[in-house]
Amino acid sequence: MTTVRWGVLGAAKIAIEKVIPAMKASHFCDVVAIASRNLEKARAAAKRLSIPKAFGSYEALLDDRDIDAVYIPLPNHLHVPWSIRTLRSGKHVLCEKPIGLSVAEAQQLFAEAQKYPRLKIMEAFMYRLHPQWQRTRQLVRDGEIGDLRTIHSFFSYYNVDPENIRNMADIGGGALMDIGCYGISLARFIFEAEPRRVCGMMEYDARFKVDRLTSAMLEFTSGTATFTCATQLAPYQRVQILGTKGRIEIEIPFNAPPDKPCRIWHQAHGKLKELAFDICDQYAIQGDLFSQAIINNTAVPTPLDDAIANMKVIEALVASAQQAQWVLCGE
Repeated sequence: MTTVRWGVLGAAKIAIEKVIPAMKASHFCDVVAIASRNLEKARAAAKRLSIPKAFGSYEALLDDRDIDAVYIPLPNHLHVPWSIRTLRSGKHVLCEKPIGLSVAEAQQLFAEAQKYPRLKIMEAFMYRLHPQWQRTRQLVRDGEIGDLRTIHSFFSYYNVDPENIRNMADIGGGALMDIGCYGISLARFIFEAEPRRVCGMMEYDARFKVDRLTSAMLEFTSGTATFTCATQLAPYQRVQILGTKGRIEIEIPFNAPPDKPCRIWHQAHGKLKELAFDICDQYAIQGDLFSQAIINNTAVPTPLDDAIANMKVIEALVASAQQAQWVLCGE
């Protein structure tokens, strides 16, 4: 095997506009099929993206023996059920974040994945694989900002469409699940640890019943992380990482553009340096690294237990907001 044959469950916007084009331009991915519950929608997506096969059901795609791996960009409440069905069909799974609606769901998926040790499965937190984040983590590891003490991140957009899945409470909508998960993930990624306790504040939309503005504090053994995420604010994103002797600022931390260079700023020893990164597509990197793990039978970049750990923090923050007090993680 030199390339992995991919199928896609669902014609979601992120798949059509970002992930599939990136995977088609990658080195180790061959996107051969797409499925939708609406056959015409699947055919339209296949024609637009030059995908050979279109299916009118998810089951039909999973039954295709010419597909090795499946990318799942479905709404949050469908992540675990269809990941499990994909594993049972004998195919590898790359599933969009968050991995599920709860810790219990994530653990159910983990238990199922243990039955298929030859199959790879990963939560699609693509940002971690971008060179700007790999460099940032290495700078912190090398002590280039002194001792890491605190991280602050901000991520927002404006969306009041009642038909948008992000505004549907019963299927896992809301700011925390959609983009707050990044603030949690990056803090854990850079601290390389789990928070001991968290404090969350959540403002809910009266119509949609989802959180539209969430702020959080995470306490680690060696420092803190804070973040704010919102679905009804001006679009913006930024990450600040501060240590005892310097800091790192990431300009476009999450939606890194695939068509222009990214940059971060590293300040230390009284000097501010701008670090630029060559044009790359983080979705293509993700597809290639996952495909190489399949081809070489090696570990995926981010193991499934990391997804469970992230979900534990999400649940703790919801509990904290409901109780109006700090909550220990995992309890």
